[in-house]
Amino acid sequence: MRIFVAGGTGVVGRPLVEALVELGHEVTASTHRSENFSVVEALGARPALMNGLDDAEVRQAILGAEPEVVVNQITALSAPSRDYGKWLEVTNRLRSEGTRSLMAAAREAGTRRVVAQSASFMTQPVGSGPTDESAPLYLEAPEPIRSHVQANVAAEALVLGTPGIDGVVLRYGFLYGPGTAIGPGGEWATGVGSGDLPIVGEGAGRYPFVHVRDAVSATVQAVDRGSPGIYNVVGDEPAPQAEWLPYLAEILDAPPPRRMSEEEAEEQIGVQAVYYGTQLRAASNARAKAELGLSLAYPSWREGFRELFS
Repeated sequence: MRIFVAGGTGVVGRPLVEALVELGHEVTASTHRSENFSVVEALGARPALMNGLDDAEVRQAILGAEPEVVVNQITALSAPSRDYGKWLEVTNRLRSEGTRSLMAAAREAGTRRVVAQSASFMTQPVGSGPTDESAPLYLEAPEPIRSHVQANVAAEALVLGTPGIDGVVLRYGFLYGPGTAIGPGGEWATGVGSGDLPIVGEGAGRYPFVHVRDAVSATVQAVDRGSPGIYNVVGDEPAPQAEWLPYLAEILDAPPPRRMSEEEAEEQIGVQAVYYGTQLRAASNARAKAELGLSLAYPSWREGFRELFS
């Protein structure tokens, strides 16, 4: 098939392009830097210069590729994230404004299917047990969480609601693996190694981790499998903060993580530290397994972390 990968040189985009090319698809991959053309070409794909927030560039790139399927992997999350709200600003715009341009161009190009990245860690912090794709989202969250949830919701609505296109939303968990924050040299790994990442309160927040390799595998499956809709792409084992932080510290031969009260965390880090660290609910991957054929190379973050840093 002719496939257009928006954001084809990112952490997920690069191995995704490589996997699609290996399967024999004709792949065009966008990048907003011309110096990345050689990276795309080395993967066996055709590069396209595209700023995801420039409506004309998005239209030109997609109409030029005439894709049967578009896969949207554009984010702006590779920059440092000391200020959580500012860190998310461009990605929020890419999710809302950028997705609008992408879906309009895809419809004009006659694209029949769009697969788009979203997040599984934005559900309301109430209830018990794993959430599924129908769980209420945290639309009333404090800022800056609220803006990010709303941007994801806007993007999902555009992907699922554009006439004539089968929309598939993949709600990835927290990505780990090469090139991510939880990978060698990554921001989270560095923070754990230096003892700067604390356990907040009781550390009961349950992180839905997923290895980049499994996120790519699920995305490849979603290109031509599964009914339109939303799928959680996460591992099998929820990861309470009070368990995964000490485990990673041990692997890295780092000091045990310090403890911080919810009040201190909110004041020193931000409200997101309290939400993720104490309130985040586990997410179920049952639908992705049943309909996309999700088969995890790393069902547990424990084995994934240990192999990643061995």
